Amino acid sequence: MIQKEVSLSNEFKTQTTKAITSIIIFAFVYLLTFFLAIGLTVLCVYGAISLVAAHPRFFTLALGVGLASIGFLVLFFLLKFLFKKNKKDRGHLLEIKKVDQPHLFEMIDEIVNEVGTQFPKKVYLSHEVNASVFYDSNFWSMILPVKKNLMIGLGLVNCISRNELKAILSHEFGHFSQKTMKVGSFVYNVNQIIHNMLYENESYDKMIQSWANASGYFTVFVIIAVKIVEGIQWLLKLMYEFVNKNYLGLSREMEFHADEIAANVTGNEPLENSLLRMNLSDYSFNSVLSFYEGKIEQCLKSKNVFLDQWFVLNFISKEDNIEIKNRLPNVTIEELNKFNKSKLVIKDQWASHPSTEDRVERLKKLNLKKTTNNDQLANEIFQNLNALQEKLTDILFSNVMYSKEPDFTTHENFKIEFKEKFLENTFPKIFNQYYDNKSPIQFEVSNVSLSNNQIHFRNLFSDEKVNLVYQSIALQNDIATINQISNNGLKLKTFDYDGKKYSKKEGAKLSISLKKELETINEEIEQNDKQIFQYFLNAESDNSGEITKLEKLYKNLLEFDNYYDEKISVYNELMSKLDFINYNTPFDKIKTNFVNIKPLENKLKASIKELLEQNKYNNNLKLEVKECFNSFTEKELKYFLGERYIDENLEILFTSLNNYYFLLSEGFLINKRELLNYQASLIKE
Repeated sequence: MIQKEVSLSNEFKTQTTKAITSIIIFAFVYLLTFFLAIGLTVLCVYGAISLVAAHPRFFTLALGVGLASIGFLVLFFLLKFLFKKNKKDRGHLLEIKKVDQPHLFEMIDEIVNEVGTQFPKKVYLSHEVNASVFYDSNFWSMILPVKKNLMIGLGLVNCISRNELKAILSHEFGHFSQKTMKVGSFVYNVNQIIHNMLYENESYDKMIQSWANASGYFTVFVIIAVKIVEGIQWLLKLMYEFVNKNYLGLSREMEFHADEIAANVTGNEPLENSLLRMNLSDYSFNSVLSFYEGKIEQCLKSKNVFLDQWFVLNFISKEDNIEIKNRLPNVTIEELNKFNKSKLVIKDQWASHPSTEDRVERLKKLNLKKTTNNDQLANEIFQNLNALQEKLTDILFSNVMYSKEPDFTTHENFKIEFKEKFLENTFPKIFNQYYDNKSPIQFEVSNVSLSNNQIHFRNLFSDEKVNLVYQSIALQNDIATINQISNNGLKLKTFDYDGKKYSKKEGAKLSISLKKELETINEEIEQNDKQIFQYFLNAESDNSGEITKLEKLYKNLLEFDNYYDEKISVYNELMSKLDFINYNTPFDKIKTNFVNIKPLENKLKASIKELLEQNKYNNNLKLEVKECFNSFTEKELKYFLGERYIDENLEILFTSLNNYYFLLSEGFLINKRELLNYQASLIKE
């Protein structure tokens, strides 16, 4: 059995010890806090009885009840998670049995026997681009053995070969064989307890507020109880970080271990290939969902999102020049990291999975080769596939609110519309993705004149020039991260840069040297941008005799860039000042805050009206967005009345803010596309 052949690494054992130790420490801290709360309750009750016995009158009776309530309020806070019901939603899942899918269950049987683990309790299908192991996690699952369930996403199956499906399922059954899955159950329940006490306090807050309002005598005691609860919450935040950091370290090692089990079943290549294709598969599926989100207003939906996903997967692969091998995109590690030029390496302590690069690197080191037939698609293992896909599509769209009974968009119409929209929202391919994550650098275009020097188009948009752009982006991000480390924004003692280890203290010096490197690269990019402008000036003059349109489009873009910076500041400031809504805030303070943001709100209204007056930027706005803008700009909305927020008006405010942000971003892209499409037309001419 492979389970016995694959030994646990020393790192796996170390992380297991750390995770279990952290859970034991949490249990000790919680129980200590609980017993102290019991002691506090006994002490408060004793004090209350003594006070009333010494001075039996109404005044002391009220004070006694208030004093006794301190302990009970704190004790109830520590126990209230026991009264919360955790119901797992499985409405998006479709259970299947052996009689329905004999070939799939035959594969599962093979893997179970080869790995040496248990058959799943239940097998489910979902629409997701994922496969996972899960079980009902509750208090008893921490003590009693619980059988695990297997979930297979058809969005994943749609993009892999049969052998890759076997590798992925072998990975999941690798988890079935891990006794450390039980640790996950403990951590899940610890997190449920902590989350309940930190963030699910609405009914508790109402209860203590009602108690405080019952009598002026109780108020001071409620304040004391609240301060004690705040202290407990501070301690819980520390424990949450401590427990989860240690468990996530184990979780990453569990992934590596499950990968090794899968590699022993199928060889390392099938799992490698599926991992490298995962981002593209996920992006394809989300692109389909995004397309149909835009069709909600027209009451249109898909009959089969998986057919649509398959088209998008292949269309995008063709657009990005990704090789198709055995009917599937063959994504390489180089293509995965094509635009990632960062040389900074830091361990993400909050990641539950290792990076794709790390997993692929580990798999390659195993170098386990097995001869298999990779030609068959994973979809072909399923019986009545189309019916299954349509059923899960129907489940997926069942939660969407339509204004009337929706109609279906045909797959052919989807292909035509998606392609048109995709090409409309991408920049011309002749620029070699030079502009995908940058815009022309600002300079005084009127100072650039026609040139007699020969400038070659291919040199301006060569891979070397594109690399400069992504080196600049990577350096900016790396410098920002290193500065965070140096200023204790990220709690790291060391990090690696370009293969060399640095301490936190050395970060500031490294940052200075990287800034100089960034300046040199940005100067090269600026010089290239000026040559690009000069090249198109020459092209425009040669073809049309006009030199004004190009200059005008450049100026439009650069002016809107400055306009964007000015207008987005209203959005940022207002969002920041509205942050108090997310916290418990005294009623008087809430009213004062809304009065204080009124000038900013009026600025936002004026900016929205200004943008809406320009048809260029609002032609593509949905009717519901325009209606929301009108409700916001034309009415004086109140957001708080008496002792409650007016939710419908707050929704109008935040929806308007989000749509304003979108409108500004779209306005910039419109100007950028106009310029680049015009430049491309000059080349075509």
